[in-house]
Formats: sequence, C-alpha cells, structure tokens
Amino acid sequence: VVITTRLLVSHLSGIRHYEKDITKVKEEKEKANRAFKLTKPNQEKELKEKEAKGIEKTDSVKAKKEHEEEVKSRNSKPGGRDKEFEQEEYYLKEKFESVIESLKIFKNDPLFFKPGDQFLYSTYGFTLLSAVVERVSGQKFTDYMLKMFRDLDMLSTVLDDNEAMIYNRARCYVYNKKGRLVNAPYVDNSYKWAGGGFLSSVGDLLKFGNALLYSYQVGRFKNTNVKLLPGYLKPDTVAMMWTPVPKTEVSWDRDGKYAMAWAVVEKKQQCGFCRQQRHYASHTGGAVGASSVLLILPEELDSKATDNGLVAPPRGVVVTVICNMQSVSLNSTALKIAREFDKEKWVQ
Repeated sequence: VVITTRLLVSHLSGIRHYEKDITKVKEEKEKANRAFKLTKPNQEKELKEKEAKGIEKTDSVKAKKEHEEEVKSRNSKPGGRDKEFEQEEYYLKEKFESVIESLKIFKNDPLFFKPGDQFLYSTYGFTLLSAVVERVSGQKFTDYMLKMFRDLDMLSTVLDDNEAMIYNRARCYVYNKKGRLVNAPYVDNSYKWAGGGFLSSVGDLLKFGNALLYSYQVGRFKNTNVKLLPGYLKPDTVAMMWTPVPKTEVSWDRDGKYAMAWAVVEKKQQCGFCRQQRHYASHTGGAVGASSVLLILPEELDSKATDNGLVAPPRGVVVTVICNMQSVSLNSTALKIAREFDKEKWVQ
C-alpha cells in the first residue's frame, strides 16, 4: 500500500490509534453511530413539536436546559473519550530522543484498513508525519517547530518536557475512581510531540488562530488604504487545509468533516428560516489531565467589505479554551462564545 502525507494529515492512513484491537474500535464506532442516529430524529421531532405549538420557554428554563445539556455532554462524550484514556499507551514514561526512534511503538503493527478507505483518528499517524518533517527539513522536529513558534511570536509555546523548568506551568488533574479530584499521573510525551507534546497559553493560541485567519483572508483585500503584508501561509494553502475531506468524520461536531489537521463545518442552510450552519474550523485537544480547543469563525465577507478599503484582515472571531482537567468537552462552549461575539459585532 501507499501512505501519503495527505492521508496522514486527514487520518485516513489506516495506522492505529492507542487501541490495538480493531474489533474493539469497530464496536465503539458502531455504538457511537447508533446513539447518534437514535438521538438526532428525537431532537428534530421535539423541535418541530415545540415550533408547531408555539411554545416559548422562559429564560430561567432555557438556562436550566442548557446547563443540563452541558453536564450531559461532559459525562458522555462522542467517540468514547473516557474509554480512550483507559489505554495503557497514554501513560508511557519512556523518554525518546527522536521522533524516528518513537516509531518503534507502532511501526510493526498491521494497518486497520487500506489507506484512503476509512477514517480513524490516529495520534501515531501524526508521529509518522513529524518524522517526515524531520527528514525533509533536515532538522529535529522539535527544533523545526520551536523556530516556527518563534516566527509566530508564540514565545510561551514549548515542549512538554518534564525535566525543564517552565514558568507558569499548570498542574493537571483527573478524577479518580471515587470521583475525587487528584493530580494527574506522570507521563512522558516525547513519543508524540506532534499529536500532544506541546504546552501553550491562551494568548499564544489566539496569535496562532489570528495568523491563520489573516492568511486565509488577506488575498481578498485588494484595495485597502495600507499595503498588507503577506500571510504566514498562502491563502490557497489555508483554504485547502479547511476543505472537508470525503470519508472523514468529527466526533466533537457531527455537522463537520475532518480536513487537513482541522475539523471543518461548512456553511449550509437547507430551507428558508431553517437552521443556519456557519463555516468554522476547530480542533480539540485531550491529554492526561488537560483539555483544550481552538476555534476560528471567519467573518462572512462581501465585496463591499473587501473593496472599500475601510477594513483589513483578520475578520472574524477566534476562541481558545485551555483547561487543566481531563476529558472536558469544550468545542460546543467555544462555538457558543464565538457566536455571541459575532452577534454582538453585527449589532454594533
């Protein structure tokens, strides 16, 4: 078989994730799909019934319902997030000197399917991708990334190295079997730098999100009053990264598809006065004792906005949340925040 970098970056390579048993992976997928199919029709039916009866909920009832939904989403995450953290390889303590060396963990394991046939989120796929970057660049992957972070002015983004003194490094927490909050166990993430081995801050992730949003939009602003600098990436490159890839799926938003290292929801509205689906890109992060999300909601620009020279990129909302707590579902919260800021901007 042939595994390309595009297959790796969209999780279509067939390389396993932490679970080694393909039967268990298939069972979990089937359970998640069945649960989604059962839930969605009921939700749509309930919504139609309420619209037909013209029922209006009070603010207090709405707030209560939203709180209950948030609690429910935290306790039962799509894709079996809690079960994922039962995998032994999440808790590796071995230190690897290079990403090439860390390939030994999975390089002799069979592929779960022919590359390109199915979607399976794989941290190890990104470990292999980092090895490709290392060989092509002629630099250690970690050195290559740290230089990139410096170019982006992300000076608080560093390797999650246990030995190094890192100022303002937060402690991480998990719930034990009795439901009590305890310190997260010791792990060494040198086996997966690309898939979960960096520490960052809210400020740095906002810079990263704005750099991508700027790169995505800058080509559309032709007649601004000042000469615009080029984006860190070409507009076509970001557009390609944010284009949904067939056969993919996203556990944290069923409206979305996986693209190239990003989950993407496309703009969509089936009927007049029906639910509007806004275009946005996001990615969540889950580690031992930590959860995160970075979400980018680009502004819907028209020719007037881009041609009159009164506005300049980036235009939109970037939201990031970092939480030193394991298995917290954050994408829906980030999307609500983004929509509120977007709504407020249009009111002004």
